[in-house]
Amino acid sequence: MQKRVIIRDLQTMAYGECWELQRSLFDAMCQKKRDKSFSDEDAAGTILLVEHPAVYTLGKSGNEENMLCTEAYIKSLGAEFYHIDRGGDITFHGPGQLVCYPIIDLDAIGLGVRRYIDALEQSVIDLAAEYGIAAHRSEGASGVWVTERGRLTKLCAVGVRASHGITMHGLAMNVATDLTWFHNINPCGFTDRGVCSLTTLTGREVGMAEVKPKFIAHLTKNLNVKIYKK
Repeated sequence: MQKRVIIRDLQTMAYGECWELQRSLFDAMCQKKRDKSFSDEDAAGTILLVEHPAVYTLGKSGNEENMLCTEAYIKSLGAEFYHIDRGGDITFHGPGQLVCYPIIDLDAIGLGVRRYIDALEQSVIDLAAEYGIAAHRSEGASGVWVTERGRLTKLCAVGVRASHGITMHGLAMNVATDLTWFHNINPCGFTDRGVCSLTTLTGREVGMAEVKPKFIAHLTKNLNVKIYKK
């Protein structure tokens, strides 16, 4: 039987505020799991959809040398910077980027961490296919990529944390993101790869309102859950 998962569209929210929300949901789920107080009627978790004002985040295993400017310069641009507890290196979040944070009990939906990450990536690959884009994985690198004129460019970054079988963080897909923000970093630690968006790949402005329902449909299928809005 498919488990239910709550989905909350937060529209635009500052990164710090959203991180606190993630952690509160994560801590509550961990506590319920420790107490063995879950019932079959409980949702298997919550998925947050959000856009952030400009912010750079560096994962726990990231290299600060991949930030190509000072924190003072970043702040002068009106952006924030956070060290965070997900996997992966440095990335950027900002307007026009669809960020998805699933706080889900993987045991409840019958997935291990690797299959869970595959499901996130596949949801973006399936979405890109609707726009005629041949997105794909790249061996040894997380996320979703597109090959443009022989060069790998990143459409979607993926970085997760899982503890006690419960997930945090997730993915960030460039829909209509201003890609010049990525000039200040080596995105995800790569110096020989670029970034792209649905807008640059299709040659037209792709709106968030058209992308969200498509993405939710693919995520529902690939996680094999029933998603309902809150």
